[in-house]
Amino acid sequence: MGLYMSGLLSGMRVMWIGIVLSVILLVIFLSFNYLGVRPSISSGEIENISMPDGFAIDIYADDLGSSLISYPGPSPGPRMLMLKDDILFVSIPNKGLVAVLPDQDQDNKADEVDVFISGLDSPHGLEYHDGWFYIAEESRLIRVRDDDGDLDADDGSIQVLIDDLPTRGHYTRTVKVHDDALYLSIGSSCNACYEEDERRAAILRGELDGSNWKVFARGLRNSVGLTFHPLTGELYATDNGRDWLGDDLPPDEINLIREGGNYGWPICYGDNIHDTDFDTNQYIRNPCMEPFETASLIDLQAHSAPLGLAFYYGDSFPEDYNGDLFVCYHGSWNRQEPTGYKIVNIDMDTLTVNDFATGWLQGNKVLGRPVDVIVADDGSLLVSDDNAGKIYRIHYAS
Repeated sequence: MGLYMSGLLSGMRVMWIGIVLSVILLVIFLSFNYLGVRPSISSGEIENISMPDGFAIDIYADDLGSSLISYPGPSPGPRMLMLKDDILFVSIPNKGLVAVLPDQDQDNKADEVDVFISGLDSPHGLEYHDGWFYIAEESRLIRVRDDDGDLDADDGSIQVLIDDLPTRGHYTRTVKVHDDALYLSIGSSCNACYEEDERRAAILRGELDGSNWKVFARGLRNSVGLTFHPLTGELYATDNGRDWLGDDLPPDEINLIREGGNYGWPICYGDNIHDTDFDTNQYIRNPCMEPFETASLIDLQAHSAPLGLAFYYGDSFPEDYNGDLFVCYHGSWNRQEPTGYKIVNIDMDTLTVNDFATGWLQGNKVLGRPVDVIVADDGSLLVSDDNAGKIYRIHYAS
């Protein structure tokens, strides 16, 4: 009996060793195929950036934070941008602050970097309306004032509009004001799951004083970028698709957001495609074609990670660019061949996606990761880069 038990235990040890080795080999395989190609970060040189003839790129601000890796999660550099009275404000979530970058001598470079407000919980989205600066933190939405105009939030002016935003998972919160209402996007808590809190993977709408919040649109896994069309007033949003369906699925998306719309996540993606990897239930017909399910407006390359977006109606670019949508691709982190790390322009008449500014990805080396884009008063583009720690200015030079 003793020999039998000894042999049995020995066999079990061999079996468990085999299982452990299999798991290790699987991890190595996945790491090689998905993690091993994660690019290293360089210093963000702009001479590598290619754009159409006549365009130039300069550094508006530098040394705002840098990172050594391209993993998901908060990066130390600048994220979302906002202009008020031609003064640039930028959120830096990892440092818990909103910075202000004045250009008093108007040489198209920030004179200095000052702190507008600090001590915040991963501040991300920024907006200004009627004397109030709205700041979307991970766990709350606040607004502050600067009535004396010293570019320093007034002491005691903080009003907390929401104090119980769900945390963990996607940490970004983006806030916009349109027609005297607040819009707030909140990403999912997971890669693919059914959320218990209806505010997650959704865009909310509420009053300016933080009351009467409702879910405006749902099924949006991680809509970091929001913008209202300057002519039509329609709301557009980027959306980052789920991971682990391969290099080319699911597509990332540009969505035209309709009130009451369901954009599919977690069981649908793109042009109403059913995610059978997540949802294994059997249906008589495609569940993504049910009422209120809304297909994407534009499908983008999977894992490009589109973030900030802005419509161009400035007066300094060639006329062909008027009405185009500019989108920042933050770049992939789990794709065998890295993709993204660029800015595209989309012809909204044909919905054609064109490379506009490329070169932040050089082989497996990353020089930067574009995050947000806004149109400055002079018609140039300002772009944040949270890995190189820079703000770029793109302008038409000839």
